[in-house]
Amino acid sequence: MPGFKEIPLLDLMEARSEKSKPVFLQKLRDALLNVGFLYIKNCGINQELYDRVCEEGIRFFDLPEQEKQQIEMKNQPSFLGYSKLGNEITAQKADWREQLDLSTPHPVRKPTDPLYHNLLAPNQWPNKQHLPQFQPTFEEYMRQMSAVSMFFTSLIAESLDLPLTAFDTFFDVDQQHELKVVKYPDGGDGVGQGVGPHKDSMLTSYLLQASPHKGLQAQNTQGEWIDCPPIRGSLVVAIGQGLEALTGGVCASTTHRVLSPASGSGARYSIPFFQGVSYDAQFESMDVPDHVRALRKEILEREGGRRDDVEFTFVKGRWKHLGEATLMNRVKSHPDVGERWYPDLLRQIKDQQARDDIGEKTARTAVAGNGTMSSNQPRFGAVATCYSGS
Repeated sequence: MPGFKEIPLLDLMEARSEKSKPVFLQKLRDALLNVGFLYIKNCGINQELYDRVCEEGIRFFDLPEQEKQQIEMKNQPSFLGYSKLGNEITAQKADWREQLDLSTPHPVRKPTDPLYHNLLAPNQWPNKQHLPQFQPTFEEYMRQMSAVSMFFTSLIAESLDLPLTAFDTFFDVDQQHELKVVKYPDGGDGVGQGVGPHKDSMLTSYLLQASPHKGLQAQNTQGEWIDCPPIRGSLVVAIGQGLEALTGGVCASTTHRVLSPASGSGARYSIPFFQGVSYDAQFESMDVPDHVRALRKEILEREGGRRDDVEFTFVKGRWKHLGEATLMNRVKSHPDVGERWYPDLLRQIKDQQARDDIGEKTARTAVAGNGTMSSNQPRFGAVATCYSGS
């Protein structure tokens, strides 16, 4: 049947037993090649920590607006900090959410370092007088999630018949990982853009859905949106474009979105964790075995190929390092930070968007003139590639 219809659930307990591990790796390979989106459970994190993270995250949004604005993202060039409602852009539209961006801590960039090293920086934390347990809770969660993400990446390598350490060269010794705490307010009609269609940019991201709302959806190759409802004790894993690039397209990076909660349903909360990759890395395809590449080719041929309008970030030759591509994506997503700290980069982005808009209008006019597509035929909408979270 073309296109996946549900999101697979994998149990990491099976990966820790030599007896069940082969079956687990086969399930993982199927998920990577066919879906690019999956749940994992029994990750080794205590449910009590999950609950504390959710509680502290929700409490943050109850702070007075002036307190949250004390740690606004635009205060620093690192893109870490608080972003108010509607301040992030995905697919050239405002996302109806507010959020706090955090990362594993790093010192401030030296003047001799590349500009993209601005992304490595200390966090802006909320006032301890108001939320005394917030910082220690999230520092502990990021520490444990760092270990989970590295373990899971080694399992991905094994599932593709690569060495356990195949991805190690793309990580720093003190690798930065990032996290968002996100609130999607209700009050809409349940179909608005909480966050628009996008693909995550790095290797893997891990979403803790902190409230019982639906809203997260993944798109299959037929353009259908498949619900990813919360499952207690689980994380939703999204395969990023970095992993797709490294594996030469073998691993699927799947478009996903979040619909705003319907009026009266209460706010939706989520806490995505993003596995980092060295900003100094250069993306080249890995030597994935031919028999695994052949499996992916069969899937694409069976489903008629992939059809989405994604701007692929990691095109060989466009950027020298991953950090350059990442910085440009952040400026695009947070133009208020770009205007204050990176005006030249923001100008480049706006100029490119204007050229792209002209090119798209020209292409649509040409297609309509040829009579090959009418204006009411379905097509995939514009998709962003970003560090966004769901």
